[in-house]
Amino acid sequence: MTGTTIADVAPLHEAVDRRAAAIESKIVAWRHHLHAHPELPNREAETAAFAAEHLRSLGLDEVRTGVAGHGVVGVLRGGLGGDRVAALRADIDALPVKEESGVGFASTAVDADYPGGPFPVAHACGHDCHTAMVMGAAEVLAGMRSDLPGTVLFVFQPAEEGPPVAEEGGARSMVGSPALRDPAPTMVFGLHVVPLPKGVVGYRAGHQYAASCMVRITVHGKQVHASMPWMGLDPMPPAADIVSACGQIYRRIPATSPVTVSIGHVEDQGRFNIIGETVTLWGTIRCLHDGDMDTVRDHLRRTAEHTAQAHGCTAEAEFLQDVPAVDNTPEWTSAALPTLRRVVGEDRVKQTEPSLGYDDVSEFVRAFGGVYVMLGCQDTEYAHGALRSIPGQRGSAANHNPAFYADDSVLLTGARLHATMAVDHVTGRVDPALTGQPGPPAF
Repeated sequence: MTGTTIADVAPLHEAVDRRAAAIESKIVAWRHHLHAHPELPNREAETAAFAAEHLRSLGLDEVRTGVAGHGVVGVLRGGLGGDRVAALRADIDALPVKEESGVGFASTAVDADYPGGPFPVAHACGHDCHTAMVMGAAEVLAGMRSDLPGTVLFVFQPAEEGPPVAEEGGARSMVGSPALRDPAPTMVFGLHVVPLPKGVVGYRAGHQYAASCMVRITVHGKQVHASMPWMGLDPMPPAADIVSACGQIYRRIPATSPVTVSIGHVEDQGRFNIIGETVTLWGTIRCLHDGDMDTVRDHLRRTAEHTAQAHGCTAEAEFLQDVPAVDNTPEWTSAALPTLRRVVGEDRVKQTEPSLGYDDVSEFVRAFGGVYVMLGCQDTEYAHGALRSIPGQRGSAANHNPAFYADDSVLLTGARLHATMAVDHVTGRVDPALTGQPGPPAF
């Protein structure tokens, strides 16, 4: 490697802190704009244009747009040479949720054309924060270009929440794009805002988030007038039994391997006086360990088919949009921890329990190596070792809940985390090969 070495990185850290503090108000304004103008997966045209325009204003070497749909990749080549490539990833899509956060910049957006819609749209998961943070990190690092080795990629990913069923999209499409080949990352860093205390970084070595897939179960009967059910085959009772049976599938997996099967949406073709032809169940499987996914799918498939058969109906189960578990390897985690502690303080970096949530950042981390962490953004606190809401304040509101909120004060912290992690990777401080750990996985 040429350029900056581990020993003389302190001035770069100081520059990151100084430059980030100077643009905090801009980062907050970006976040408010994005929050008020959310877009659903694979429809993030204005969000992508907003991020790309900002990257172009910084004079980056390249700004690549239209990546895997509405993805954007900004390329910043440092002035000191070097072959490490830090990728900072932000997801940019929102959710079909009606916002009830109470903030002055709350979304009132509705997407009338989205498949299955119309839907209210809101950033009820915090992706607006992630986008603003990486935009801030880009401005910070662009101002330091002449003092940086290596390359930094600013990756704005669409469709993290999953594209419409008939469409491609998300991290897997982006990882396979030529936009991430020249140059290819040697590390990917990202974070997710969560209801931990404001400014606390949560991490876990090993499986942090679960493997996931979408489930579609279609139960077929025979349509008939509701006054004469014996003349047809009602698909609703077997569909109801299948939903109930999903709650027992966990008993077929060892208790040491957390799994869940949830049905979140039911579609039928009936009416109050019509027994319809089909009922479609939509849901999700989550497995903390990827290896359990095939077992759960097999049990769910047989449960659906045999339950329907018992009612004289038929059913088929389809499994869509596979996402692997987020796995922070011990090597990458150990290499990154000093940087996390440097930014937020030793006592504010907490090891957390694994979650059955999912995030398709796993595609990036598995392909290129890297680390994914959580950043607390709410009025919560640790008391006697447990997380609780702070009395008299806003308390805890989970991601995907209509009341989810993120405090603006964490945006500066997030921008510093992204920029400092990039600096520490391109200078060798976050690189298992230079910290006594095995190197990143080969792509």
